[in-house]
Amino acid sequence: MKFGLFGGAKTTPGSGVGDSQSYHKFLDYVQAADDLDYAGIFLVEHHFTGQSQVSASLNLLSYLAARTRRMRLGTAVVVLPWHNPVLLAEQVATLDLLSNGRVDFGVGKGYRDNEFESFCIPKEEATERFDECMEILRKSWTSSNRFSHHGKRWHFENIVVEPRPVQTPHPPFWMGAGSREGIARAGREGFNLLLDQLAPIELCVDRVAIYRKALEEAGGTYHGARVGCTRALMIVRSEEERQKAFAMRRRTLEAIGALARGPGAERYLQPSSFADADLAKENAALIGTPDEIIRQLKQLQSGGVEYVLLIDASGNVETLRRFAEEIMPSFAETTRTLSAVRG
Repeated sequence: MKFGLFGGAKTTPGSGVGDSQSYHKFLDYVQAADDLDYAGIFLVEHHFTGQSQVSASLNLLSYLAARTRRMRLGTAVVVLPWHNPVLLAEQVATLDLLSNGRVDFGVGKGYRDNEFESFCIPKEEATERFDECMEILRKSWTSSNRFSHHGKRWHFENIVVEPRPVQTPHPPFWMGAGSREGIARAGREGFNLLLDQLAPIELCVDRVAIYRKALEEAGGTYHGARVGCTRALMIVRSEEERQKAFAMRRRTLEAIGALARGPGAERYLQPSSFADADLAKENAALIGTPDEIIRQLKQLQSGGVEYVLLIDASGNVETLRRFAEEIMPSFAETTRTLSAVRG
């Protein structure tokens, strides 16, 4: 099993509860994770929220490429309907070059109504725009000669995309998905899969089974590193710390409730539903002692998950260190085995 980070930075320190810190603190935090041998990071990207979420993930990842040595650098996700595909292909390839082939390229169709409205792009066009952008991205990175493209939304004549990415034929594609249809599509089309932080372990395992079935039916090969499962992390030592962690988790869920999708998602769309929530029974966030967290992680592992992406809302380097020293060793053997499988 391997472990990475998920989240982003904030431009205004202390302006809200979520999975972000100030930019400078965040950069130090990620560099510490690299020193502690965390496997990678996936950065969120959102626009026009008023909550100071990361809006230019590729820029931030380019800076992180210079600050880190080993960690893989991922997007979670770039919403393709909003981007010029050729300019995007050039930017991602440049990041792959600068990082010496460490890019994981997470893409999506988008789901936030306000972002589509603000970009003046009809949400009902999301799928066709995504599909055309993907076609151009693949062509940009695999064509040996100049090419032209004339589609419904984009037109390019006699172009060559430079530089070439280091990874061949291109950086791995990841897709964020929560619905059965979206998860199955990720498997059919050979994407790696990003799962959100809100689903209980049992639902995560069900989603992995859907993905694995679709992937293998399409001729792909499943291994646990193809799924990144995001989990909030709060290590506690006492009952008082546990209750404080539950209180912080409730505030976070209220702030990000609109992100929830899939079975039971309507529960997360009502912030009031967390007033009396029994988070001890949620089985989603990793809230507990090291031994309790290890048991939860082993549940995920038994369901086929080998890559867990951690969110610590406090951005505390000490939490990273405690996790690395007290929890990671319980999965050291499976981590070595997984690395050998991936080559």
